[in-house]
Amino acid sequence: MSAAFPGIIVVASYLIGSIPFSFLVARLMAGTDIRQQGSFNVGATNVARTAGNRAGVIALLLDISKGYAAVALAQWIAYRPDWPIPAAVTGGPIQSRAFWIALAGLAAVLGHMFPIWLRFHGGKGVATATGVFLALGPIVIAAAAIVFLIVLLSTRFVSLASMFAAASVPIFFHFLQPGAPFWRLVISILIAIAVIVKHHSNIARLVNGTEGRLGEGRKDE
Repeated sequence: MSAAFPGIIVVASYLIGSIPFSFLVARLMAGTDIRQQGSFNVGATNVARTAGNRAGVIALLLDISKGYAAVALAQWIAYRPDWPIPAAVTGGPIQSRAFWIALAGLAAVLGHMFPIWLRFHGGKGVATATGVFLALGPIVIAAAAIVFLIVLLSTRFVSLASMFAAASVPIFFHFLQPGAPFWRLVISILIAIAVIVKHHSNIARLVNGTEGRLGEGRKDE
């Protein structure tokens, strides 16, 4: 295996993450371009809004699956006997298999947010990040899902629930997986920041009091 192969993992993860399932599902099932409909966001909530709940569920599951697949592929490659970089406790991130696996997760989320196939106009990364964290720590994503539901039921703001859930993930990695690799925690923080920043328009609407609540048919994603 070439010494450059770890870098290829990151590129492959980005390309997996950038598969625009939400765009494709809406196009195939309803003939619509969700970049021009609803909230204009390339995400499962906007698919459900513009193409129906069935299409939204399919898009959601596919977006979660690509995040999981990117990490699973990275784990499989990183722990192969012919992995070219010897592990070293003091060698920095390059010598850490956990670093490359976590970086693959970040690349998948960024791929969803900035897909090359859609001229870098993608979604907000919540579903893909869910798949990434499901692969890295199922108990963590289960706890984050509880946070999501509590905030959603309390406020009916999907965007606010998504941001709170994303922000909770690094905290849960710290407390629920105290032995988790250091780079997993670092990457989870970066993913959480990316998801929250991608919600900048929602944050502005929340501040202005114009954000739509779940069930109102407005731009709540």
